Amino acid sequence: NHTLIRGQGSWWRMMQSAAPLSGCILALACLHNLLLLPSDAAPSFIPCPPHPSPSSARLSPRHSRFLPSSFTSRNRRAHQPSPVRRHRCFLRRGQLTALFSGIVEEMGTVLSAEKDKEMTLWDGTSGRGVELTIEASEGTLEDCYVGCSMAVNGVCLTVTELDKGEGEGRGTFTVGVAPETLRRTNLDDVSAGNAVNLERSLPADGRCSGHFVQGHVDGTGVVLDRWSEGESLWLKIGPPAEVMPFIVEKGFIAVDGTSLTVCDVNRSHDPQPWFTLMLIAHTQQCVTLPTRDVGDRVNIEVDVMGKYVAQAAGALIDRVNALENKVKELEGQT
Repeated sequence: NHTLIRGQGSWWRMMQSAAPLSGCILALACLHNLLLLPSDAAPSFIPCPPHPSPSSARLSPRHSRFLPSSFTSRNRRAHQPSPVRRHRCFLRRGQLTALFSGIVEEMGTVLSAEKDKEMTLWDGTSGRGVELTIEASEGTLEDCYVGCSMAVNGVCLTVTELDKGEGEGRGTFTVGVAPETLRRTNLDDVSAGNAVNLERSLPADGRCSGHFVQGHVDGTGVVLDRWSEGESLWLKIGPPAEVMPFIVEKGFIAVDGTSLTVCDVNRSHDPQPWFTLMLIAHTQQCVTLPTRDVGDRVNIEVDVMGKYVAQAAGALIDRVNALENKVKELEGQT
């Protein structure tokens, strides 16, 4: 009842102030429900509850006055919402996907890194760009296709060419790397013969043993130090200053596409902020991080949930600060 809500002025203003945060919570709830859907429940779209037919629904005079004037018995069918149009979401050939998990499937080998390849554009003209061709196992490429997503060192890239190498045990795939990707990541350092972390996009009904990784790298950090403790390997990494607020002790972080737990955090800028992480013996054998030397660049993606919450809460914080300043101003006048 809009009249009732609008009649409560303070309540209505509070709801407007909380809209950014409530929108974030709603988005997280939708994501949670999406990930719980079984794979056989949505072969091509997410099914929704059947909509009652307006012709059979009982509408009171109080509700019927909100219907458009054109809503007559002749064209009611045209006004029925389409479940396919309204509930379509992330699809990969009929299977729901949930981005990546940060659990590296294998280390592939870069066969070629063409830094100035001529490519045909949408209008028939040509442009030059970067293209990587990577060798991977037949198992990793089994359900891949041209146009699918593959995380390479934690960077979500589109497969443009594919040879599954069926029966040979190894295959190859090719990805294009955009200029913005080169600026944000360490893929510009990659050359033929280098090992790279590979992970296919994660099905929504698959087990997520890491955390939700978008494959949208925030920036590169630098390995500051490394040492061993028993069977574990420690790494100290200096991240970009702009992502430091989203790195928290014992929180998630993806480094070169590997889901890891932050151990220690130092926010001091003397000489620079850093965080540490630890790799157990098994992880050391499955990812490229142990091969990184001091001074090498690594891709960093912070937990996306933290960024969304910070953005949603930012609007409320700004309004609270403005209110506090106003109160101080009024106190000064008395």
